[in-house]
Parts: sequence; structure tokens; C-alpha cells
Amino acid sequence: MAVSRFGVSLDEELLEALDKYVDDNAFANRSRAIRHLIEKNLVEEKWKCDNIVAGAVIIVFNHEKKDILKKSAEIQYEHKEFILSSQGFYLNELNYMEIIAVKGPSRKLTEISEQLISLKGIQHGKLVMSKAE
Repeated sequence: MAVSRFGVSLDEELLEALDKYVDDNAFANRSRAIRHLIEKNLVEEKWKCDNIVAGAVIIVFNHEKKDILKKSAEIQYEHKEFILSSQGFYLNELNYMEIIAVKGPSRKLTEISEQLISLKGIQHGKLVMSKAE
């Protein structure tokens, strides 16, 4: 893909914030960070339009609370047409992370992720989406 160059004028405070973002995220340069932010914004706009997207729901919880896995499986079964796969990992002696791959309309995936993340006992939960088409 051809690359086009252009100039950008930013006030000093915004430039400092951009440079911090570049450093914090280990981007090679400002151009890559700006490209990433633009692509991220475009994907988020697609979510609002309810386009078909793919992503992952990530939940972390104490594995001793067995009912969480059961409830997670029930929710996934209720929405099986949007669930691609799920995989679990023991992070340490207490914590378990489940990653659920999903694909479908962004609003539906958001709804599913909210059901999973709001389960009692979830320590951390996040939905990550990306364009699928």
C-alpha cells in the first residue's frame, strides 16, 4: 500500500501527550502511533454502526469459584452462533483467565460481553473487538 506524507500541527501539550503515548506503547515513531489511533477510531466507528466484527471477551476470576465457569458456559451456549472458541488458563494458584473468541454484530458482542463481565466474582473483564471484513 502506498504511503502518503502530510504535516500535522499540534499544541505543545498535545505533542507531549503523543510522545508519551509513543513511549508507553513502544511505537517506533509518531507516525505509527497516529496510524494506530486512526485505525482504532475507524474500528470503533464500525462498532457503532453495528457492523460484523471479531474479537475476544477476556475474564479473570478466582478458579475456586466453580459456578463462574458454569455460568460462563451457559451464557456462551445461549449465544453459540456468535462464539467461535474459548480457552482457559491458570494464571497462578488462585486466578484463572478465560478468553472467548467471538464474531458477529458489534452490539450483540457488547451485550454478550456485558453478561459475562457482570457475573458475580469476575475480577477483571474486557471486550476487545477488531474489524472482521
